[in-house]
Amino acid sequence: MAKLPPLNALRCFEAAARHRSFSRAANELHVTQSAVSHQVRQLEDWFGLMLFERQGRQTLPTPKGELLATGLAEAFNLIAESCRQVKASQVGATLTIAVLPSIATIWLIPKLSAFFREHPEIPVKVIYLLAGQPLNFNEIDIAITWGREGSVGEGKAVRFLAGDTVAVANPALIAREGPFERSTTLLHAPLLHDTDRQGWQRFMKKLGIRHANPESGPVFEDFNLLRAAALAGQGLALCPRSLIKDDVAAGRLVVLFENTSVNEDWSYWLVEPDNKEGRAEAISAFRSWLMKEAAA
Repeated sequence: MAKLPPLNALRCFEAAARHRSFSRAANELHVTQSAVSHQVRQLEDWFGLMLFERQGRQTLPTPKGELLATGLAEAFNLIAESCRQVKASQVGATLTIAVLPSIATIWLIPKLSAFFREHPEIPVKVIYLLAGQPLNFNEIDIAITWGREGSVGEGKAVRFLAGDTVAVANPALIAREGPFERSTTLLHAPLLHDTDRQGWQRFMKKLGIRHANPESGPVFEDFNLLRAAALAGQGLALCPRSLIKDDVAAGRLVVLFENTSVNEDWSYWLVEPDNKEGRAEAISAFRSWLMKEAAA
């Protein structure tokens, strides 16, 4: 086999050439910018020629650098695909499911034992999918995310839970500070916010409250935190109806303004890759089970 340059140097060079930036390459590879520069210099020493040149504020590959970068990109893609195929072909390979924390905690995990009973032959790994995080089907097999139709990224998306969102409160809070029967009572009610304050603003406008600008109340970056605060009676919250169904049925939360909701054009989606080579059977089994549970 012909002698090759150091693999780390090749990886750093390919990333820097693709991004046209040493700093962005460093972010992708989780190293420092100086480490990328060092690896590129090492590669240039190995070849005995310059692979980058400065043009104004940019650092761009030279013509020979472009030739090398093109070949490396094809080679790394081929390596990644070969590794994916080998991993996917393993008998009993783990089905990796990326899930939003709210769905994982409230909906999926309490039901997952039923899937284990139906499919004991399929090992499962559940990982968090952060809001806005792109789906990487080289690392996951299937994902459960939230968004409008056509906005959830690559792959085949199937809607499985509605996203319409209603106002709820703990019964003790209603008894203490309510009743919240007139829309104008929201102007002075303790409000809890999910990510930002726009949800309550949209909700108040749908109720006909003009110039609604709710600025009070804590903001929670995670729906699990928002729900916990609502259950603790700390304020009124806007929650997807599909996620608080059990809380309402058990009397832990009460829906206010039953006929008013927001986010009707949002949903929870099951997203699977277009290429399911080696994993199609496990993905199909999970999809069928999930849709059955959602329908129930």
